[in-house]
Amino acid sequence: MEKILFSLFLIAFGLLMGFAARFLDKEGALPLPWPIQKVRTFLQKSVLLGIGPVTFACALWVVEISEPRIALLALIGPFCHVFGGLGGAVLARIFRMAPAQAGSMFCCGFFTNIGSIGGLITFVFLGEKGYAFVAVFKLIEELVYYGIGFPAARLYSAQERAGSTRSLVQRLIRDPFLIVSLGSLFTGTCLNLSGIQRPPFFSLLNTILIPLSTVILLTTIGMAMSFGKTGRYLKESLAISGVKFLLVPAACTSLAALAGLGDVADGLPLKTTLILSSMPTAFTALVPPSLYGLDLDLANSCWLVTTLGLVVTLPVLYTLLPLL
Repeated sequence: MEKILFSLFLIAFGLLMGFAARFLDKEGALPLPWPIQKVRTFLQKSVLLGIGPVTFACALWVVEISEPRIALLALIGPFCHVFGGLGGAVLARIFRMAPAQAGSMFCCGFFTNIGSIGGLITFVFLGEKGYAFVAVFKLIEELVYYGIGFPAARLYSAQERAGSTRSLVQRLIRDPFLIVSLGSLFTGTCLNLSGIQRPPFFSLLNTILIPLSTVILLTTIGMAMSFGKTGRYLKESLAISGVKFLLVPAACTSLAALAGLGDVADGLPLKTTLILSSMPTAFTALVPPSLYGLDLDLANSCWLVTTLGLVVTLPVLYTLLPLL
């Protein structure tokens, strides 16, 4: 119960901190050195290009990675997004939505909060060794986001058309987030295989930095939160919650079990899969609707309802994990 409450507290604290900062800035009661949008961007880059890579490399340093089946996590991760996106698209057909709404439903099913919330829950529930597998699970997340998620969302728009394969490759090659992510994975793996003993200090460092990075990222999300017309799309949001919290984890965890990941590293890869595939809609799901003229209110509603759904999901996860 302490782990569940601690996770929920950090999530709520980060979101409320960001929401309060935006409100105070709007009222002129919070003197910021830059516009709040620049503050958000700075904080996000600080975590994604600074703190995050350090924590992943430090965690990978002490994990047993000689088992080749662990590499399958890098394939289950993309399947989590694609399967969720298909679930959202099917729901859109069932609800007979117009393209603008259907595109938002696809986005809310596709984009999953694996990094900030998923990483935090994995660390709190499974410890540092479990957290290390998050990096493998989301190894090619950028490729899936840019190569599948955004182009597919663009197809629902009446204003845009999917970009060329060449432009996608160019974006990926130049993407600092992908480069730094691969760099941290490479560094952590090299340190692991080097046989060099990791100093105890790094364990304490990760204990501080992992929750801190989550709070910072959630604060930046809170700075842009908008409740909009959540009540108007409650039915659709609950349907997406069924996809995110039932169908996707059932499919992904079954695949991980069939791949034998429950027999590797004390079952941590399998347990990590269950946690990460059970996460809510990512805030990234609000980006394509903004770019391509889709229904932003619908996307925002699904994001908010699925995030609130963690109040029910976390106790269920904590109950299921010992059974794997």
